[in-house]
Amino acid sequence: MKNLLKILIISLMGHICLMGLFSCQEDDDSGKPVVSNRDSLPILVSKGVSTLISDSGIIRYKIISEDWFIYDKKDPTYWSFEKGLFIEKFDEQFHVEAFINCDTAYYFDAMKLWELRGRVCVKNLKGETFKTSLLYWDNANHTIYSPAYMVIDGIEQDLDGYDFRSNETLTDYLIHSSSGAFPVGNGFETPHTSRADSLAIVNDSIEE
Repeated sequence: MKNLLKILIISLMGHICLMGLFSCQEDDDSGKPVVSNRDSLPILVSKGVSTLISDSGIIRYKIISEDWFIYDKKDPTYWSFEKGLFIEKFDEQFHVEAFINCDTAYYFDAMKLWELRGRVCVKNLKGETFKTSLLYWDNANHTIYSPAYMVIDGIEQDLDGYDFRSNETLTDYLIHSSSGAFPVGNGFETPHTSRADSLAIVNDSIEE
């Protein structure tokens, strides 16, 4: 998760350099007055973002987003991906090691905070998947957290609950169920919840 989102920032900033920054206050060819209130308008609009990123000559990341907006006059300033964001990380054989997928994403650049919304699904390098309707990544404090209901398909056990907190790699995390908190790796067992019940709850949360 940490490396995936950092590489996204680097890639998109490079995308800005290639496109150039277009001002909304420039005169158009028609001679009509242009919109002068920039507070509500993005400084950059990019459609159909699709990028492959290599590391040491090997393709390691794929980033896809239908649209990308940068609002530099909002308070706070932010980037938005209203129609979703998808990132994959590959191994040297081009197999998918990890991925991030969500319906909507926001990046608050001054706070170094990502907000992922909708059908959020993340797979870490251990092969565990995390499904929820709301996920935050606080790069400034190196934490990932969610107050929403979450289902975790783990390696040794499946977990579900609320008030999820984790490190940036999603390998050391804590989730609260209806009967208490369950840190991973401590040998605790969660109360029994069927997978069908868990997924039904998460789907209801996503559709709200």
